[in-house]
Amino acid sequence: MAQQRLRGLPAHPPGPTFLAYTPNGRKLITVGLNNAIRVFQTGSDDEPTNIDNAQDSNTAVAAANNFFVTGSEDGTVCKYSLETNSLDGVLVRSTLPVREIALSPDGNWAAVASDELVVKVVNTHDMTRVLYLREQTRPVKHISFDVSGTYLAVSGSDGIVYVYSLSSEEPQLIKKVDGLIKALETDVEASSKVIWHPDGRAFAAATPTRDIQVVSRSDWENQRAFKSGHTGDITAAAWSPNGGLLATSGHDRKLVLWDVKTQRVVKTYDDVRATIFAMAWHPTDNVLSYTNNDGELFIHTDVVPAGHARILEKDLYPAPFIHDPLAETTANARRAPTNGTKEAIPHRPARAGTPDSLDEILAEDDDLSDADPFVDDDDGAGYADATNGFGKRPRTIDDLAVVGGKRSKSSHGSFHPKIHASFQPGSTPWRGNRRYLCLNLTGFVWTVDQDTHHTVTVEFYDREAHRDFHFTDPFLYDKACLNEKGTLFACPSSKDHPAMVYYRPHETWTTRTDWRTNLPLGEDVTAISLSDSYVVVTTSADYVRVYTLFGVPVRVYRQKSSPTVTCASWRDYVLTIGNGPVGGDGTTRLLYSIENVKRDEMVQNEDIVALGPGVKLQSVFFSDQGDPHIYDSTGTLLVLQHWRTQHQARWVPLLDTRLLPRLASGRRHETYWPVAVSNNRFHCIILKGGDAHPYFPRPLLSDFDFCVPVYGRDPSSSSSSDDKKKKNKKKTHRDPDAMDADDGSASDDNADDNADNDLSEAQALESQHLLASLQHSLQADQQRTTHATAAQRAALARAEVELDKLLLQLLAAECRDGEHRGMKCLEVVALMRDRSGKMLDAAMRVASRFGRDVLSDKIAELAERRLVGLDADDDDGDEE
Repeated sequence: MAQQRLRGLPAHPPGPTFLAYTPNGRKLITVGLNNAIRVFQTGSDDEPTNIDNAQDSNTAVAAANNFFVTGSEDGTVCKYSLETNSLDGVLVRSTLPVREIALSPDGNWAAVASDELVVKVVNTHDMTRVLYLREQTRPVKHISFDVSGTYLAVSGSDGIVYVYSLSSEEPQLIKKVDGLIKALETDVEASSKVIWHPDGRAFAAATPTRDIQVVSRSDWENQRAFKSGHTGDITAAAWSPNGGLLATSGHDRKLVLWDVKTQRVVKTYDDVRATIFAMAWHPTDNVLSYTNNDGELFIHTDVVPAGHARILEKDLYPAPFIHDPLAETTANARRAPTNGTKEAIPHRPARAGTPDSLDEILAEDDDLSDADPFVDDDDGAGYADATNGFGKRPRTIDDLAVVGGKRSKSSHGSFHPKIHASFQPGSTPWRGNRRYLCLNLTGFVWTVDQDTHHTVTVEFYDREAHRDFHFTDPFLYDKACLNEKGTLFACPSSKDHPAMVYYRPHETWTTRTDWRTNLPLGEDVTAISLSDSYVVVTTSADYVRVYTLFGVPVRVYRQKSSPTVTCASWRDYVLTIGNGPVGGDGTTRLLYSIENVKRDEMVQNEDIVALGPGVKLQSVFFSDQGDPHIYDSTGTLLVLQHWRTQHQARWVPLLDTRLLPRLASGRRHETYWPVAVSNNRFHCIILKGGDAHPYFPRPLLSDFDFCVPVYGRDPSSSSSSDDKKKKNKKKTHRDPDAMDADDGSASDDNADDNADNDLSEAQALESQHLLASLQHSLQADQQRTTHATAAQRAALARAEVELDKLLLQLLAAECRDGEHRGMKCLEVVALMRDRSGKMLDAAMRVASRFGRDVLSDKIAELAERRLVGLDADDDDGDEE
C-alpha cells in the first residue's frame, strides 16, 4: 500500500518558519515572516490561537509551559504569556538580527544568539539580570542548553563550538571544539547546531561531511557517528525525548530516523516537499513536528514505524559512546557493592520514564521498569540541595545510584565488602576510539576501534634495535605487554571465540614466529605479564597460567587470594596480586605472592600489599634490577625490600610525588602516570589539566630522583622561599633573555623546579643516607641469592664506601652546628660499615678539627672495640 502523503498546515507566509513544543507537550508554537504567532493545541482539530501585532520576520522561538520567547530580525526578544496569549514584555534587544533562542530547562534563563559577537543570557523573570558570553570572534548561528542547564553550547559562524559553564556568577568558557562543525554564515539554511543528548553526557552536531558526530562532554572526544544518511547539507536534527532515536533532515529533502543504539537508519521519508528548518519531537507521543521554508507546519503522527515504536516507550537511553564507561562497569560481574546499605537516588526532578538502574539504561529487552523513584526534601534535611547556577539540580545519567552494575537489593544492615577491581599495568581506558594497551621504557602499544575491528600499533623508542609494526586486529585485544624480546596480547572471549593469548617475538631463526593459545570456555583474562623467560596469565577463574616464551605451559594453579587483581614478572620471578581478607573499613586487603618458576619455589606467599585506607593500587612492576615496585593512588612509589627472604619482606616508600619540589609553590596542579623504575630513577608521564590517564599524541617521559619521605617542609620557612622566588623574578626582569616569550612564566616554573626543600644540611644528608642504605640493601639481597659477577661485587663495595662517606659528611655537618650533639655524632659514627679503621680515623680527625675532643676520644674507644671484635652496638644489646 502506498504511503499516505502528509498535508502541511499553512502556518505563515512562504519563508523560513520555526516551531517549539512546550515541555509538557500540550501546545505547539510557530513563528515566521509575518507578524502573527500561532499557538496550536496538541491533539485538537480546532483552529490555532493567533497572537497578532507581533514583531515582523520572527526568526526564533523557545517555549516553557506557561510562556514562550521569540526573536526577530530587528533584534527584539519578546516574552509572551501562554495563559493570556499576550505580550508580557521585551526581554532584551540586539542591534543585529536574532538567529536563535534557547531556554534553560527550568525556564529561568533565555540565551540569545544573534549576528552580534556577544551572546546574551537574560533572566526571564528579571530582565535586568544579563550574562554576557564574549569569547566568540564571529557572529553566532546557534545556541543550546544541556539537560541540566549548566552548560551552554554556542555554534559560531567561524566553525567553532564554544562550550560555556554557567554554574558560577560569571560564565566560564571551558572548551573550544574545533573541526566539528562547518563554518556557515548565520543566514544560510544549513545547520551547525549542537544538540545535547538527553542523558547529559554527550552532544552531537552536523559535520562538513553531512554526518552527525557525537562528542562526549567529559573528554571532548569523538564517539559514534550517524553516517551516509544525506546527500545534502543537514538543516535540522533532534533527539527523541528518551534519546533512543535521532531525526535529521537535509537539503536533499529527506527526513531520516536513526536508531541511536546501532546508528542505523530506521526509516527514510524522501517525499519532503521543501527544506525543513526546524523540528521537534512531542515529549510523550509518537509525533514529530517540523516546519519548512514554505511557511508550512507538519505534524507527523506515527512517524516511527510500528516495528520500532517500542524504542520511544523505553526509558532513558545512553548516549552512543564507542566504549561507554557505564556499560563496561555494568558488565563487570565481579565488582561488588560499594557499601552495606542500599543507596538512595539523589533528588532530581520527577520525569516519566526515568530509569531506575544502569541495567535498565543498557538493557536490550523490553521489560523495563516504569518506576521513577526519587527523594523529596520535604523535611528540609538538606540532602536535596545540590543545584546548578539556575537554582535547579542537574539531571544526568550520572545521577543514578549504581552498585556493581546493579542496584543493591539487600536489606538494610547487610554487609558487602569493597573489592579491588582487576587491571592491566601500563594500560589506559578507552578515550574516544583509542587507548594505550602498554606504556613502558621499551615502547608503547596502542589500539584504535574501527567498529568492525581494531588496528594495533607497536612503536619502539629504539628504532635501530626494533622496527615498528601494526596489524589489523579482528580479535579485539584489550591487554598487551612489551619487552626487548617480544609483544604479548590477550583478548576477551566473545560469541565467536574463547579468550585468547597471543605472543609475537621480535626476532626468530625459524619460519613460524608467533603463537596463540585459547583459554577454556567461560574463562577470561584479567591480567598478563611478560618476562625474558615466561608468559604469565591470570584469569577470571582465579587461575595463574604460566607458559614459556613459545607457548609451552609449565604451571597452572589456583591463586589463594581472589578475585585476582594483576600480575608482573621479571626473569624467572612471577608476582601475583589478589583480593584477600576484609579490613575494618570494609575494603579487601590485597595479598601478593612471588614465585620463582624455574626453581618451583614460593619466595613470598600471600603477604599483604601495604596500602592505606581508601588507597587504590595503580600499578605494579619490577625495576631494571629486578625489585618489585608498586605505585598507589596517593602518588607514592614503594619498593619491596628483603623480598628474596621469606617472612622478611616490607614495602618501603621511595618517593611521594606530592612532596616534589616542583609542587611546592602550589601553582602547579599535576599528577603522574607511572611507567618504570630504571637506573635508580622513577620514570613517569606528567598529567596536567585534570587528566587521569595519558592520551594522544604520545606524551613525553619524565623522570625523578628518589626521595624517601623523611622530613616535611617547615611552614615557617615559606616566607624565605617566597623571598627566594621574588629574587629570582627580579633577576629575570633584569635579564630579558631569560623571560618566557609570553609572560615570563618560564621563570616561575624554573623557580618551582629549583625550589628548596627547606631542609638543613644535616637533614638532607640523613635523607640521602637512608635512601643509599635501602639501595645497598637491595643490592646485597640480590648478590646473596644469585651468582654475582665481579663487577656487581665491586659495585656493592663502592656502595658501602659511599654510605660511609655520607655518614662522614653528616658528622661534619653536626659538628659544624653551634649546638653540641655529641651523642648523636657518636651514633652516626657507629653506623659506619668500614672495619679497617680508615673511616673511624677520618671521623676522629673531623671531630678534632671542630674542637670536639670528648667526641674524638669516644670515637677512639669505638675504634678500639671494633679492632678487638667488640662493637659498641652488639646484636644482643648487652653491655660489657
